[in-house]
Amino acid sequence: MIVRNTELLRGTNRQVNSKNWSSTRLLLKDDDMGFSFHETILYPNTETKIWYKNHLEAVYCIEGVGEVEEADGLKHSIRPGIIYALDKHDKHILRAFSKMRMICVFNPALVGPETHDPEGVYPLLTTGEKNVSK
Repeated sequence: MIVRNTELLRGTNRQVNSKNWSSTRLLLKDDDMGFSFHETILYPNTETKIWYKNHLEAVYCIEGVGEVEEADGLKHSIRPGIIYALDKHDKHILRAFSKMRMICVFNPALVGPETHDPEGVYPLLTTGEKNVSK
């Protein structure tokens, strides 16, 4: 059984930060669950262009207000209780109008240090690799 406390992971190598967000990675590839599980804090008044061409992702909002915009311009309001799933490796823009707290699941699992490259993509890493886009 794996039991972890989000608060105890902050400030460790399981917390990855960018200018728009901070992601605490509770489960990663080396946990052998077949997916990774993260709590991500989006900073207020930010916009992040994302394209998970190597991963599928489901995102559940538990705090804050924002929107996700699809590549065709269709916008969806995001608030607590809303889930969206990027089941087709969808390009999208995520906007946080306030501080947002999101629970994210990735398949395949992230290794840990991944950050978005200039296209908004997380590289497909194997254990031990470093993200060269960081």
